[in-house]
Amino acid sequence: MNILWDFDGTLFDTYPGYSKVFSKVLGGKVSEEEIYKRLKISLSHATEYYNLTDSQVREMETLKNDLNPGDFKPFDKVEEILKYADKNVIMTHKDRDGVLAILKHHGWDKYFIDMVAIDDGFPRKPNSQAYSHLHNKYHIDLVIGDREIDILPGKELGITTCIFGTKSDIADYCLSDYAQFFEIIDRNDFNK
Repeated sequence: MNILWDFDGTLFDTYPGYSKVFSKVLGGKVSEEEIYKRLKISLSHATEYYNLTDSQVREMETLKNDLNPGDFKPFDKVEEILKYADKNVIMTHKDRDGVLAILKHHGWDKYFIDMVAIDDGFPRKPNSQAYSHLHNKYHIDLVIGDREIDILPGKELGITTCIFGTKSDIADYCLSDYAQFFEIIDRNDFNK
């Protein structure tokens, strides 16, 4: 089984760290829980919703870069799935160096054979070009993300999709936690 993973909110719980940064930029006037909800839609949505100035966006980028790779925790049971898969790839709007730093910190860089990051020049999700690129190279069997924007490109390409941490009418499978993953595998043939 070859899996294409989203990064933020799918492999690692990055949103709490980003919510803290956003709250600091907003002067503590908005709760981290409220910011978290906006960030789950997208960073650009949260930036527009809170009407951040250019100066605040720059401050946020600086503060995000100050976060430690250890500040981001992997979700429970993800490593078991990474070990199970034949090939794992990542498609993310995060920069390559940031992703690699987090993966290396947790010893997970060994699980991934390829990645498309924001600095690779592909259009942003939900455009399917990056997914198509990875699918053509690795014949992806499953796309996993935490937002519909992460799985829409997979749906467009006819790849089985799985959404993590939320419900979705468009996902083939919805997981509230990764312990459920192997139940899905047991019920389906992904040519492992």
